[in-house]
Amino acid sequence: MLLTDVEPRRIALLKPSALGDIVHALPVLTALRERFPAAQISWVVNKAYEPLLAGHPHLTDTIAFDRGAFKKSPIRAARYALQFLDALRKRRFDLVIDLQGLLRTGLMCAASGAPVRVGFANAREGSRHFYTHRIAVPDADQIHAVDRYWRIASVLGAGGGAKRFVVPLRSEELEAAARDLATLPRPWLALAVGSRWVTKCWPPAHFAELANRARAAFDGSVIFVGVADDTAASAETARALRGPYLDLTGKTSLPRLAAVLARADVVVANDTGPLHLAAALGRPCVAPYTCTLVARHGPYGVPGGGVETAVACHGSYLKQCPNSLVCMPDLTPDKLWGPLRAVLESWANTSRSA
Repeated sequence: MLLTDVEPRRIALLKPSALGDIVHALPVLTALRERFPAAQISWVVNKAYEPLLAGHPHLTDTIAFDRGAFKKSPIRAARYALQFLDALRKRRFDLVIDLQGLLRTGLMCAASGAPVRVGFANAREGSRHFYTHRIAVPDADQIHAVDRYWRIASVLGAGGGAKRFVVPLRSEELEAAARDLATLPRPWLALAVGSRWVTKCWPPAHFAELANRARAAFDGSVIFVGVADDTAASAETARALRGPYLDLTGKTSLPRLAAVLARADVVVANDTGPLHLAAALGRPCVAPYTCTLVARHGPYGVPGGGVETAVACHGSYLKQCPNSLVCMPDLTPDKLWGPLRAVLESWANTSRSA
């Protein structure tokens, strides 16, 4: 059967994590809805990220996967896994699309019993063996993640239109974000200074120097965002700031984070979920890139927004560095100032003409 001939009634999209990867998969969801307007479309997503997708206009529902259950006793973990997989099978999906490509999502594919199960030919951990259709992407290491996911939409006959990022924004969250920011002078510069990878963490001193330079030239305020684990990095950056700031690190839900980023005039962040969420919301972004590559994981649709280090080991995709993080002193605030200044000059010109 050609995949372009498939006419499913029930579709499951498997992309449980992480935040940035979920954002990168959003255009596939919208393309599927346009291609199959009458189908039920469900997204299997980690419980922690489910609130971002709640109320999405192109989803029928979400199916929360609780990874925390596997931190419990082996018996309870096994019981949860069996119950979850059984629940998937009972949904009787016609088409399952695995954009994660790991063993756990491969097992979800198999357990679903769907007659059509689609994933990447180079999927990891043996997950490709659970697919009925394996999609080869020979240039996967040269194209952006968004464009790689889009290949799946294309083989299903859903990739003919433009890629659209539809992010649900709740009116009450937008209103709350507006209240939080109301007393702060603009432009609003959102900073996300943390990362789970130490090799992605641009130094707090660099963030502070860049923000202070922006304030000296354009005034404005800094708003810190991120998860609770980023609190120390935000606090260290804040101590070196000159001027007003609001620290929301670890204090926002995902819907509130989206609302705050939607209000920001510019976002400066490491290669993390908040950066990609901001880009999906159409916000100007500036980001330091050390161990990852802009071509593959830069802020999508933001030309010049990602600035790479020039050291020989750049783009290594290593979570731990064997070279004493030589990229950090190389990628100075000077190198990000040009793109940030251009964004703020555009904001200033627009504000004056408004």
